[in-house]
Amino acid sequence: MDTQKEALQRIITTLANKNDEIQNFIDTLSHVLKGVQGNSAKVLSDLDEEFDGLYSVLDEMKESMTNRIKQEQAHKTQELQNQLSQCTNALESSEELLEFASRTMDIKEPEEFTKAARQIKDRVTMAAAFRLSLKPKVSDNMTYLMVDFSQERQMIQGLKFLPVPKAPEIDPADCIVADNCVTVSWRMPEEDNKIDHYVLEYRKTNFDGLPRVKDERCWETVDDIKGTEHTLSGLKFDSKYMNFRVRACNKAVAGEYSDPVTLETKALIFGLDNTSSHLNLKVEDSYVEWDPLGGKSQESKVKGKENKGSGYVTLKNNPRSATPSPKRTSVTSRPPVGRGSRDRFTGESYTVLGDTTIESGQHYWEVKAQKDCKSYSVGITYKTIGKFDQLGKTNTSWCLHVNNWLQATFAAKHNNKAKALEVAVPDKIGVYCDFDGGQLLFYNSETKQLLHSFKTKFTQPVIPAFMAWCGGITLYTGLQVPSAVRTLQKAENGLSGSSSSLTSNAQ
Repeated sequence: MDTQKEALQRIITTLANKNDEIQNFIDTLSHVLKGVQGNSAKVLSDLDEEFDGLYSVLDEMKESMTNRIKQEQAHKTQELQNQLSQCTNALESSEELLEFASRTMDIKEPEEFTKAARQIKDRVTMAAAFRLSLKPKVSDNMTYLMVDFSQERQMIQGLKFLPVPKAPEIDPADCIVADNCVTVSWRMPEEDNKIDHYVLEYRKTNFDGLPRVKDERCWETVDDIKGTEHTLSGLKFDSKYMNFRVRACNKAVAGEYSDPVTLETKALIFGLDNTSSHLNLKVEDSYVEWDPLGGKSQESKVKGKENKGSGYVTLKNNPRSATPSPKRTSVTSRPPVGRGSRDRFTGESYTVLGDTTIESGQHYWEVKAQKDCKSYSVGITYKTIGKFDQLGKTNTSWCLHVNNWLQATFAAKHNNKAKALEVAVPDKIGVYCDFDGGQLLFYNSETKQLLHSFKTKFTQPVIPAFMAWCGGITLYTGLQVPSAVRTLQKAENGLSGSSSSLTSNAQ
């Protein structure tokens, strides 16, 4: 019976997963269908604009060439009309002179004839008709303004859609995810020397496999990539995965996107558990402020996702003597759960816990203290820590403690034992927890210098824990274990000396 139920349960799970895949595919098809409609309308509009532009150019060219012909016509008309007017005037004058000469031939008186003949001779010498050029200044030929658009007509008839670059191919095996950076590499299915640049798009997601249309963040774009590789750096890994796609562009058109790939970018994300904090600590989401007068508890805001934005703690000034300490309540490793009926930290244990427990794996986070912080601790604890307990003063908590009050000290603490650290306190401390390997290592986050190492066997889930008094600290999560830390911690597995004095098997 139990076996049949298990088999049926597997079938139900398989069907549910398949239904989820089909629904996602239906959403994708609907999205693509809308895209076809919208993109078709856009390219039709673009085509109209291109042809309207071409018509406009042709109209401008026609108008310009028509004006040129009309100007030439006007010029030749004016020249010929001027020449015609001159010839007409000369002909009238010449006909008048001819008539005068004919009448002179009838004069009988010699003296009078001689006088008239001399006048005719003088007038003939000065006559415009003998100075005229009897050749038209311009011809009626206009063939030099004729056009032959046969070649251009062939070009226009040869108009066709632009060649579109093919979709690039992304090989997940060639992509690198490390140190909160992602390097994406791609290649073209065939050589294309007309590609001008590439466009990379990416977005975060908590779903494996193909990207989902619904309930997703918007794609972010990196444009004008000249090579076939790009690195996104300084990312916060506050999701399990990231989707990537890329397309090639020439000078005029962009090609289709590549098939999207999904790369795992999971890292530990947690914030601060308001329900665990000392009453002198005000917590609002990822902000904590130390209040010497006893701040009222802020309403806990449950963060319902495993990979949630990084927490940030800032505690501020004012005194009171003592050193801090954590408390006992815990939060589950997925959706944070409040401490329920368990009391807050109290007394001089100015402590707040993370809202997520660590039950396996290797994890990393960083903490930076404000300059005015008088005392703070960074470490981990079991959920059994008492409300009056201070970090490092029990056998169920481990921490680095910095004291800048009266006498500056920097020490590793566990089981009420302290080991002074002969190194400068860094601006930012990196915390590496290898739960399965039983290691807790602290680093200078900038140089990756090892500050201290605890080695033990964790028998219960642990919780990140923080203490701050008269000052504040900032928490950075969503960080992968740095490559340098992974390399260095292997060499620290057999540490002795400073860490061995605080090594234990906590129960």
